[in-house]
Amino acid sequence: MDVEQLHQVGAGRGFFAALDQSGGSTPKALAEYGVTDAEYSSDEEMFDQVHTMRTRVFTDPAFTGDRVLAAILFEDTMQRQVEGRDTGDYLWSVKHIVPILKIDKGLAEESDGVQLMKPIRGLSGTLAAAHAKGMFGTKMRSVVKHAGESGVAAIADQQFEFGRQILDAGLVPILEPEIDIHSPTKARAEEQLRAALLARLDGVPADRQVMLKLSLPEEDDFYRPLIDHPRVLRVVALSGGFSRIEADERLARQPGLTASFSRALLEGLRADQSDTAFHQVLDASIAEIYEASVT
Repeated sequence: MDVEQLHQVGAGRGFFAALDQSGGSTPKALAEYGVTDAEYSSDEEMFDQVHTMRTRVFTDPAFTGDRVLAAILFEDTMQRQVEGRDTGDYLWSVKHIVPILKIDKGLAEESDGVQLMKPIRGLSGTLAAAHAKGMFGTKMRSVVKHAGESGVAAIADQQFEFGRQILDAGLVPILEPEIDIHSPTKARAEEQLRAALLARLDGVPADRQVMLKLSLPEEDDFYRPLIDHPRVLRVVALSGGFSRIEADERLARQPGLTASFSRALLEGLRADQSDTAFHQVLDASIAEIYEASVT
């Protein structure tokens, strides 16, 4: 494992860019960018369009390791190139941004108040490819819809089960048990999830660490026991559907919590913007999220 990347991810000042929209979320991300489904007629053309969008973000002068510590990528993005380099190599060698790979294959149907991950088939091959492409770690998402001890336990068990396999492969996993921001039992679910994560973190070997990606909590400084846990390299937060302004305001009240925003980061970017206008919007977005992350 690259020691410089480990230090940047664990102790750097900045935030994680979540640019891992895939499958069902890609058309919405493109539409918000101003690219309608009339501009592509197949999945291949759709992913060409989204890579063009991501490349524009990656190559913008505002997008550097000075404020963006890491970028989470979709597998298709990892396999492509930016300015003649593999995406991961470009991000680290040119921009000094640590590349991380999304590995989950989407969500199962809701059961017991949660959506577990679908089976991750071919995981060993994916992890080997991630190594070969210079990825530092991985990310995988499941969702809690309603509080409930058994459902939350199932979410935590699945995340840590895959996490152990990822650690064994020499990569650092980001465990992402999201809590739906619209859940009527969000605060209670947060309490249950925090307890479940703490119980399972104690089983992580002393020489290993995981990262956590969690929903912005209702209570200030709520994740402090997780942030301070010796088996946790970093705790980051998803925007979860909040606007960038609200997400930044909530994040700023959570010392030690780092942003890992997607929609909030790309908010306001449009395909038809001039390079100057695009840069101004992206630079302002990065500045706002950075400040909220280091507060």
